Amino acid sequence: MKIAFVGKGGSGKTTLSSLFIRHLAATGAPVLAVDADINQHLGAALGLSDEEAAALPAMGAHLPLIKEYLRGSNPRIASADTMIKTTPPGEGSRLLRVREDNPVYETCARPVALDDGGIRLMATGPFTESDLGVACYHSKVGAVELCLNHLVDGPDEYVVVDMTAGSDSFASGMFTRFDMTFLVAEPTRKGVSVYRQYKEYARDFGVALRVVGNKVQGPEDVEFLRAEVGDDLLVTVGHSDWVRAMEKGRPPRFELLEATNRTALQSLQDAADDSYAHRDWERYTRQMVHFHLKNAESWGNARTGADLAAQVDPGFVLDERLAVPQPS
Repeated sequence: MKIAFVGKGGSGKTTLSSLFIRHLAATGAPVLAVDADINQHLGAALGLSDEEAAALPAMGAHLPLIKEYLRGSNPRIASADTMIKTTPPGEGSRLLRVREDNPVYETCARPVALDDGGIRLMATGPFTESDLGVACYHSKVGAVELCLNHLVDGPDEYVVVDMTAGSDSFASGMFTRFDMTFLVAEPTRKGVSVYRQYKEYARDFGVALRVVGNKVQGPEDVEFLRAEVGDDLLVTVGHSDWVRAMEKGRPPRFELLEATNRTALQSLQDAADDSYAHRDWERYTRQMVHFHLKNAESWGNARTGADLAAQVDPGFVLDERLAVPQPS
């Protein structure tokens, strides 16, 4: 299952995504976690020291390797240089699987040991001083989008992505790449403003969207969120001494997380698991192609000097049944 956490800056989406990742790892599920926010905080929220978090390889810095590996023997892609962030897979492309070992994971992913299990963690990479004035951070996030385009996963596997803050993911089609999107909202007018933007786009693309109310202090906050987001409100989360200790760098064992918050995390997993019944690989592939053609026309063809529409394999549908390991 592919799961995104979104929300405005400061809403607590990184904290909640890290708690959800810990919850999944404690169940023994295989988890690939991705920090797709330019403000890289997921590693620290998962217990890495500042030095360990800073040492995570940046996916954006390894884009040539990612492209070359995913291109495989696809005859429609002349070279890795002609691949852009929206390039879809086709016959001959290499696909990524959650549990396998491959050069992309070897280069860009690192194992993270948690209290009750372990995960793989990948990170987009920060927006560095050398990027100022010459680069757009969407090009960094493009490495994540390209990997998601080539990733096949089953119902008992989890890919959890901590997305960019606000509505920035709408700059590409990445917001359509998930089985479930959890929007973290505080009980304030600003807190629900991103929800309205996401809801509008989600309606047009069939994106499954549920709201997680965060920093909720009482029934009035719940009533406010319910009035603003209606039945999209899945669960609410309040103050947590465990989270406060985690933010100080001294978290207790995860099993000591408050019972109410453990129940909330289970509700998130249940909602994500339930969304599997609505998974539609044909629609997923169709949307992928839609955004690729838009990007090709608006900037990709000019940037690469190639007709990127020719990269689309009309007979190819991404599907978990393709999850048979290929030679690296």
